[in-house]
Amino acid sequence: MPEKRFFSYNEIHRTVAELSKVIQASGFDPDVTVAIGTGGFIPARILKTFLKKPILTVGVKLYGDDNTIEGGPSKVQWIDEVERKLKGRKVLLIDEVDDTRTTLAYCLRELLSHQPAEIAVAVLHCKDKPKLDQLPPQVTRYWAGQHLDDIWVVYPWDAVDIDEHSRQAGA
Repeated sequence: MPEKRFFSYNEIHRTVAELSKVIQASGFDPDVTVAIGTGGFIPARILKTFLKKPILTVGVKLYGDDNTIEGGPSKVQWIDEVERKLKGRKVLLIDEVDDTRTTLAYCLRELLSHQPAEIAVAVLHCKDKPKLDQLPPQVTRYWAGQHLDDIWVVYPWDAVDIDEHSRQAGA
C-alpha cells in the first residue's frame, strides 16, 4: 500500500492562498470558476475568497465505493444552461488532485465543447507520475499548489473522525 499523506484544513488553506497569488500574478482573470465535485468543492470555495469569482460545479464519477476505477469518467452532475454560462468566457477549472489526469482531461474536453474564450486549470496537488490522459492543447495555463510523489493523499473533508485525521496530519 502506498504511503499516506494527511493534509489539514490549514495546510489546504495556505496552499490555495499561495495558488491564488500565482494565478493573479499570471494575469489570468477568470470570469467564472468550475469546481469538479466532490474534491474540488472546498478548494474552489477557498479560492473564491481570493479571486472573488462565482463558482459553478460539475460532478464526475471515476471511482467506485471501493476506490477502484470503474471504466471511464461519467457525468453525475453538470452545469445548467452550460453554453450560456461558458461561451466566450474565461474559465478556471479547479480540482483537488491531478493523479491519473483522467477526470481532469474529461472535464476539460466537455467544457471546451461549449466554446469558452479560455480555460485554465488549478489543482491543489499534482502527483508526479505518468498520466493516463493529456490536457487538451487549448489549455495553456496549469497551476498546481504542490507537486507530490505518487502517494495516497488524504484530505480532511474525507475524514470520518476529524480529530484523528488532524492528529495524523500533525495539526
